[in-house]
Amino acid sequence: MILFMQILVSISLSAVAQMTLKVGMSDATIQQLLAQKDYPNALLAVFTNWPVLLGLFLYGVGTIIWLLVLAKADLSYAYPFVSLGFIITLALGFFVLHESVTLTRLAGTLLVMLGVFMISRT
Repeated sequence: MILFMQILVSISLSAVAQMTLKVGMSDATIQQLLAQKDYPNALLAVFTNWPVLLGLFLYGVGTIIWLLVLAKADLSYAYPFVSLGFIITLALGFFVLHESVTLTRLAGTLLVMLGVFMISRT
């Protein structure tokens, strides 16, 4: 049960990291600097943007937890759970970022999950 919880926490942290990175990169200053192709200042703006820094931190924590998972579980057991991240990310995009989620996008995400599940069973 602890292993399963570690898997879920790692995957959830990665999904939340994606969301915070998206919020950070959507910052008006960063968008303007990128549009102007002012890459040195854009890079500085990216690495002083707290949502970007938070996203990178969450990825780091999620990776450390994932390493603990890999130390205990077969990769062929653990890795298919990563497909849950697609659903979590889709839900965060829809509910938190108010992104449009079409039926096609939802079906495609579920199809990827099904494919990963089927591969894990072979």
